[in-house]
Amino acid sequence: MIVSIFNDVIGPVMRGPSSSHCAAALRIGRMARDLMGGEIGEVLVEFDRAGSLPTTHDTQGSDMGLFGGLMGWDAADERLPGSMEVFAGEGRKIRIETVDVGDPHPNTYRLTLFHGGESHSLHAISTGGGMMEVILLDGVPVSMFGDCHETLIWTDDVIGVMAAVGEGMEVDGISEVAPGLVEVKAGRFVEGNLLEGLAGVRKVRFLGPVLPVMTRKGTAVPFTTAAELLECDGGRGIPLWRHAVAYEGARGDLTDEEVLGKMVDLVRILRRSIAAGLAGTSYEDRVLGFQSGGYRREMEAGRLLEAGALNRIILYVTALMEVKSSMGVIIAMPTAGACAALPGAVIAMAEEMGLDEEAMARALMASGAIGVFIATAWSFAAEVGGCQAEGGSAASMAAAALVTLAGGTLEQALAASSMALQSMIGLICDPIANRVEAPCLGKNVMAAANALSCANMALAGFDQVIPLDEVIETAKRVSKQMPRELRCTALGGLSITPTSLAIEKRLAEGRVACGKGSCGCG
Repeated sequence: MIVSIFNDVIGPVMRGPSSSHCAAALRIGRMARDLMGGEIGEVLVEFDRAGSLPTTHDTQGSDMGLFGGLMGWDAADERLPGSMEVFAGEGRKIRIETVDVGDPHPNTYRLTLFHGGESHSLHAISTGGGMMEVILLDGVPVSMFGDCHETLIWTDDVIGVMAAVGEGMEVDGISEVAPGLVEVKAGRFVEGNLLEGLAGVRKVRFLGPVLPVMTRKGTAVPFTTAAELLECDGGRGIPLWRHAVAYEGARGDLTDEEVLGKMVDLVRILRRSIAAGLAGTSYEDRVLGFQSGGYRREMEAGRLLEAGALNRIILYVTALMEVKSSMGVIIAMPTAGACAALPGAVIAMAEEMGLDEEAMARALMASGAIGVFIATAWSFAAEVGGCQAEGGSAASMAAAALVTLAGGTLEQALAASSMALQSMIGLICDPIANRVEAPCLGKNVMAAANALSCANMALAGFDQVIPLDEVIETAKRVSKQMPRELRCTALGGLSITPTSLAIEKRLAEGRVACGKGSCGCG
């Protein structure tokens, strides 16, 4: 699938501690619900023992996302923390098991769903930043990203069905994916009148899109790497944000005004979330409490070390991380675990410079182009690449955004991105107490500070030495050399220190005491 800035890089708007876990799981659940026609009596969820999910599905939001999706809820639904209890409370049966199956991807969901005499199985992977792919349906290989309308038709007359649909509507793809099963990908569902009168149709299911930007047949984009972007620019000196707008317009069949309008809407959500964080947050099941208020008090009183705009950036990053940890509304940018570095840096710096929301949106569009390069070549998932894939990507994207705010050139934006990612290669992912809070807060602050430093270095003409594309490939190579224990599995680093284990035990006891969800912490 061709990467979209609004699908893969800036988004989704969500609640939960982790986009790889919560938002992606919700999208998988939504598609599984549609596969069952909205009727689910029992669900078996299986996780491979060698993957990341057996140790993290409960505390990092996989359960709340998956069952929210099975209920048909949205990723920003305020009921998500209690979704598993609501699902089970309506008389449905839940089984979650760990199995030894050797799944290649660490974030693999194996679902078997039952209702009455009907059952279906669905295997899907979470690929980072809330993105996912359904890879098996009833044991048959498929590739579903949730970026189109999927109509599944079980029939005894495959040729007749394919002919009728192909003649009656414009489709992006139509094929027999298994004996007697036709899959139709299109911009709309196959309508009933096209199937009426056809003999042999046994069942039809409609799997709705879960992504904001649809894929169309023949979609083409102007570039997918930094080198291709420079070739596309041809020395014309077009700002990075304008190239990003052109890219997303081509990807989603959108006008420039529509693309920028979508980003301005996201900026406004972010500013509301920052305000909510600064007003104070509370949540039982978290490691860190409300700290941004104290930082603001000391900053305004002049009792912090002088750091210019960086102090406001730290304040906003902290506020956004606290909103995330209290199950408030955030935007994965590019992930939930790294949701604060990029917007905190951009919004704080823009305010310091007296710039408006459209300037913030342009800067975020520029960051989106950097995210396209990373997502196309690699991944945002910490389970795949460690925190270099999350915090490193956020720093790289934020550096380009800050150069854009300063009116820097395309070449300076790419150089800043390269230097920022170079500085974070090898960063592991080791959440304390299996919550995405610490050292995640410090890593988001570090990513933002790194971005600011590299932006200024690029604006001053510092040599990036290694081009961005090569840095991305290097990070990808390093990720394959990282032990699994250091890639968001709660099996290494700070996550297995005595203090971390003690905090995790205390939080687990608190969840049991409150009935795991009755207090809203579940």
